[in-house]
Amino acid sequence: MQLTRHVDANAPLCALIRRLAVRPGFVPTHLPQVQVLSWDHYVASSPQIYEPSLMILAQGSKLARLGPRTLEYGAGHYLVQALSVPFMCETFATPDVPLLGVAVAIDRATLSELVQSSGLATDGPVQAQTPQSMTSAALDAPMRERVERLLECLQDPVDAKVLGPARVREVLYAALRGPQAGVLRALVEQQGHFARIGAALAHLREHYCEPLSVEALAGRANMSVSTFHEHFKRCTDMAPMQYLKRLRLLKAQQMLIGEGMGVAQVAHRVGYQSTSQFSREYKRQFERSPGEELPYQSLPV
Repeated sequence: MQLTRHVDANAPLCALIRRLAVRPGFVPTHLPQVQVLSWDHYVASSPQIYEPSLMILAQGSKLARLGPRTLEYGAGHYLVQALSVPFMCETFATPDVPLLGVAVAIDRATLSELVQSSGLATDGPVQAQTPQSMTSAALDAPMRERVERLLECLQDPVDAKVLGPARVREVLYAALRGPQAGVLRALVEQQGHFARIGAALAHLREHYCEPLSVEALAGRANMSVSTFHEHFKRCTDMAPMQYLKRLRLLKAQQMLIGEGMGVAQVAHRVGYQSTSQFSREYKRQFERSPGEELPYQSLPV
């Protein structure tokens, strides 16, 4: 993939992100639901998982691979990550043209409120019960303007506190009016399979270190085991227990690198009873043993 400089339309976004990106990787802002990200070198395809979010790129580009799908998104595009799904991610960036972006968390309660108040809930049914959990869209003028307004208020902590929540709502509303509105609407249609799988994934993210069964997850989603398994795999391209294993290993990597914890402690924290089994599965996933991870290095974006 050829890496090119961002077009002039993205220059204000790049300038605003640079002021907030005080170190490589994902950086928190004055709003907990917003992070900026920057990266200055190529990262080969590696396992990744994002929380449900809008990922807006002002510069640089990425390739996301989810099952048989390959999704390219770069400067002037945004990724709609409706469900927290593990995928393979390849990052294209250089010191001269670093990756610059902003991630806005998708809050289902806020999204539902926007859908109801805007009347979008009555604008015909969502066509697919299980739409794609990861899609991309062009960064049109309304979305760009709202993201700029959000980033501008984040430059000042008082502005962020007073104006920030409304600016986040504006960005989510722009996405609901954009070309990938269907997947966002499906996320809050309580009777739809997609929303139920989304709720099951949220439960998995909160309780991944506990013993979990497909039967219990299906019951929480008010679905039969066979129906739950079918729609879970459609949404994530993996079976529920395969997803749980991948999630645990990715969380383990974050603890080993970001927190400098020991291998045995991490294995226990993410739900493994056997440290040796954890080490085998970790090496199979990341092609290196957990003991080879270097603590406090920057995690790939």
